[in-house]
Amino acid sequence: MPSPSPTIPSCSAAKLRKARRKCRLAQFLNKVEDACVTNRKDPFAALMTIAQDQQGYFTTKQAIQAGYADNTHPYHVRAANWRRVRRGIYRISHLPAPEDGEMMVWLLWSRGRDEQPCAAISHQTALSLFELGDFNPAKVHLTVPPAFRRNSRLPKTVVLHRAALMSVEVTTLRGLTVCRPLRALCDLVSQDPDTVDDLQPAAAEARRRGLITGPEIEAMKAQQTTRKLLAALLP
Repeated sequence: MPSPSPTIPSCSAAKLRKARRKCRLAQFLNKVEDACVTNRKDPFAALMTIAQDQQGYFTTKQAIQAGYADNTHPYHVRAANWRRVRRGIYRISHLPAPEDGEMMVWLLWSRGRDEQPCAAISHQTALSLFELGDFNPAKVHLTVPPAFRRNSRLPKTVVLHRAALMSVEVTTLRGLTVCRPLRALCDLVSQDPDTVDDLQPAAAEARRRGLITGPEIEAMKAQQTTRKLLAALLP
């Protein structure tokens, strides 16, 4: 007499539906993981995006944020991929020399804890960037907030001025934070009132070129420290 066939355990419809849901969930999660791997941030591309906005320069923290581990930075310097400019500041080696020299370096040097530069290029240096007058200063003039502090020694090529700047008094030029011409001219007259006659032609040219705006003038007129300077520069 033939032996009975083994009994196959029955599977309820509910169990089958549950198994199918688990399978579909697993497939979905696999697709998500694959997409994450495919779109994972490329450190080189991320760093280039940062550096191109800063004339080729970047900081240690920015490199880490782009995806470069801290212990790999010396390798990239030795391999000539990066050039170390100052402590914590580098430049992409293969990029062409910046038009404005190392001015961006000093802005990055002034960065605060939030990694944002505290300084603005000012005085004669700002006017030279706007090509107003015959200014070609040997040192870079920076205006920083009154509470600005640095433990390291001030570079010999930098002159620091302390003042609280209004947003209307600064602008961005080739990625650099720069005092607008009217603020730079007022600062120079404040330093030496006898230069006002020499600076009036630069103020007139700035107005012709649209580098001095009405809102800027009104905002500076509201400040007692610049009201008289404006009257002298813009007769």
